[in-house]
Amino acid sequence: MLTDTEIQTAREDLAAAFRWSARMGMHEAVANHFSFAINEDSTRFLVNPAGIHFARVRASDLIIVDLNGENPSPRDGGPDPSAIAIHGAMHRNNPQARCIIHLHPKYTTALATLEDPTMLPLDQNTARFYNRIAYDLDFDGMGLGDEAERLSGQLGNRSIMLMGAHGAMTVGPRVADAFDDFYYLERAAETLMTAYASGQPLRVLPPALAETTAHQWETYAFDLRGAHLKQLKAILDEEGSDFRD
Repeated sequence: MLTDTEIQTAREDLAAAFRWSARMGMHEAVANHFSFAINEDSTRFLVNPAGIHFARVRASDLIIVDLNGENPSPRDGGPDPSAIAIHGAMHRNNPQARCIIHLHPKYTTALATLEDPTMLPLDQNTARFYNRIAYDLDFDGMGLGDEAERLSGQLGNRSIMLMGAHGAMTVGPRVADAFDDFYYLERAAETLMTAYASGQPLRVLPPALAETTAHQWETYAFDLRGAHLKQLKAILDEEGSDFRD
C-alpha cells in the first residue's frame, strides 16, 4: 500500500494530467478515465468519478475503487461502470499498468478507424512507437461485457494500445510515463494522418533505423517523462490552478 504522501502525489499528478488533457482538446467532455493503483495487487486504485469535466478535476475529487468491495454508483459519486470494468482488468492482469490513461483524441482515434492502423515510422516521434504498440481491432461495444478482459490480454507486456473504433490507452509505473506516452502518441498520429492526407507516397524509415530510434527514446539519459509532467504542474501552479486541492 502506498503511503498517504505517495497517494497525494498520485492524486496531484493525475489531476494535472486531466487538466492538461482538457487544454490539449484530448478530452471527451465528462467521459474517459485515468487511474492509478495504490496497493500491491492493484485491486485498489484512484479514478475520476463520473460526471466531472477534465478541466475541473482536483486531486480530492479522485475516488478509490476497491475491486474486492462495494463501490458507489455514478449517481452517488462513483465512477463510470466501464472504468471499473476496463481499468480493473488492466490493473489486475498487467503488472506494468500502475497508471492507466484512456482517451479518444482526434488523430489517434482517426488512426484507430483505418483498416490498417499501424503507426508507421515516418519521423522521430512516430518511430518512438515502432513495434511498441499493441493493437485491438475487435471492438464490440463500450467495455461493459467481455471487452475488458480482452483488452487486458491484448496489451500483454506492452505499455501502449491502439483500440480499433475506439481510441487508445497508455500505461506505466508513473502518471508521468503514461501521460508522456499519450502526448507523443497523439503527436505521432497527427503526423501520420497529415501525411496520409497529403496523398503523396510515404517515406517510411527502414526497420533497423526505426528500431534504433525507438530504443533511443527508451534509454534516453534524461528523465524526459518526469520533467514533462513537472513542468506542466509548475505552469498550472503559476496560473493559480486549484488542481492540487
